[in-house]
Amino acid sequence: MSGQVSISVCIPAYKNTVYLGRLLDSIAAQRYRDFEVVVTDDSPDDSISSFLEAYKAGFPLRYIKNPKPLGTPANWNEGIRQARGRWVKIMHDDDWFADADALGEFHRATIDHPETRFFFAAFTNVHEDSGRREPFTCNRLDLALLRMSPLVLFRRVYVGNPSCTLVRRDAGLLYDEEYKWVVDFEYYIRFFRSRGGFHYIDRNLLNIGFNALQVTKYTSRVREVQIPEYLSLMHKLGPSILRNPFVYDCYWRLMRNLGIRDVSELGTLWTGSIPKPIRRLVGLQRLIPIPLLRFGPTSKAFMAMSYIANLTTPAD
Repeated sequence: MSGQVSISVCIPAYKNTVYLGRLLDSIAAQRYRDFEVVVTDDSPDDSISSFLEAYKAGFPLRYIKNPKPLGTPANWNEGIRQARGRWVKIMHDDDWFADADALGEFHRATIDHPETRFFFAAFTNVHEDSGRREPFTCNRLDLALLRMSPLVLFRRVYVGNPSCTLVRRDAGLLYDEEYKWVVDFEYYIRFFRSRGGFHYIDRNLLNIGFNALQVTKYTSRVREVQIPEYLSLMHKLGPSILRNPFVYDCYWRLMRNLGIRDVSELGTLWTGSIPKPIRRLVGLQRLIPIPLLRFGPTSKAFMAMSYIANLTTPAD
């Protein structure tokens, strides 16, 4: 292979060779071959390095052992820095390509849409414990909302995790290492605002593995993680984002699901200022009996009333 490679498949690895082997086998099966694989390793031992020996003859593979563990998402960023391709394709080590044409589909999309710097595809969530599979696609309304405002990602991360994306390397954006839980959609919002639009590939190209070892498993509904991250993100984007109904509903559900019943509880988790709309939101939820707050239809009704009231008052 001469000249610059087209796609760098960047794998942030950590110890688990079983999942990594599944991913590498799916890469080896790709019919499109103008790629390199870059493995950045956070493992405390040489298990990943030894495991990769069996794959080096199958495709260009570069291995980088991090001098000290970087964690998520710093190890993702290290892969982006190490990439030599025109395009960067992060692949988490517990995800894998759905079929042998998946990487070629991404490449064809870049040819068909040469001005676009961000691509994402449909995917299937695969629950490792049960084998349950959940296909995820975007319809026209989803894409229209996303094009109107990337803040719709507060409603649902339509883009999926970084394994579902292909990004032009010269876009020059890295993931914000302050975050663990909101890290992917914060990056997508920042990308769409500063670097332009996207193209969606309406074909299932990725299998996304769900298992007990993932960061999202041990940060899900953890106050100490989610409250600081969501309040930090609000300060980063500005309290005016709460005038978007999807954003407001996200923070309503966040406070409800984490059982925040008093603003003083936020003060124990977050050292920064708490915007007035959040204080009002928590104050209202405190007045609602928990059974009603947790019942979907009544919660939505209270949220809608609270949102409308928020529109008539200053954001901060």
